[in-house]
Amino acid sequence: MPKFLIQATYTSEGAKGLLREGGAGRRAAVEQVVAGLGGTVEAMYFSFGEDDFVCVLDFPDPVSMAAVSLGVKASGALHTRATPLLTLEEIDEATRRQVDFRPPGA
Repeated sequence: MPKFLIQATYTSEGAKGLLREGGAGRRAAVEQVVAGLGGTVEAMYFSFGEDDFVCVLDFPDPVSMAAVSLGVKASGALHTRATPLLTLEEIDEATRRQVDFRPPGA
């Protein structure tokens, strides 16, 4: 299953919700949404600094991740970034593929 790194920052309204529900409540909400599209939560951590939490999610396909991303962003409660994660085997496969690329000016 494709993996995605999610980095998220709460808006002020989202932070108020976190204060009401606590971290366990938010973890349950994330797991419900992800499971609803056939995915799983591998890890979820709260942080401070630029991001308020990060998680690693597995989804059956990128379209499922896009659907979650759109729904979450439409809520206005957080700003998110989703980064596809590749396994070592996938990178090894990518290194074996030929790419015909000419840099600008060459």
